[in-house]
Amino acid sequence: QVKLVESGGGLVQAGGSLRLSCAVSGLSFGAYPMAWFRQDPGKEREFVAAISWRTSESTRLADSVKGRFTISRDNVKRTLYLQMDSLKPEDTAVYYCAAGGARAAVGTQRSAYNDWGQGTQVTVSS
Repeated sequence: QVKLVESGGGLVQAGGSLRLSCAVSGLSFGAYPMAWFRQDPGKEREFVAAISWRTSESTRLADSVKGRFTISRDNVKRTLYLQMDSLKPEDTAVYYCAAGGARAAVGTQRSAYNDWGQGTQVTVSS
């Protein structure tokens, strides 16, 4: 049974930082691509960042967060991270952790990911 649990969300002022974590169990973490998506009420869930299971492959970031967010993973701790710096009010959303298919290429579409966490709320005040 795959389980993903996000944490680290909260309220922060514009320009501040937060670090989200996603604890993963139930799969061979090191062999799965991982991603972060976000969704604000009334909007569609959108891609934020992804990281490959291959150490030689680069990460992918949405244009809206490039230069501000960094995705990383610790395969020993079985944890996915999203470091968010220079936060903007438009970053406000529920952030979801997601896992794709075993040894699959990283993707930016929701359909590329099979398992999802419950989400953690990030609110950025202006």
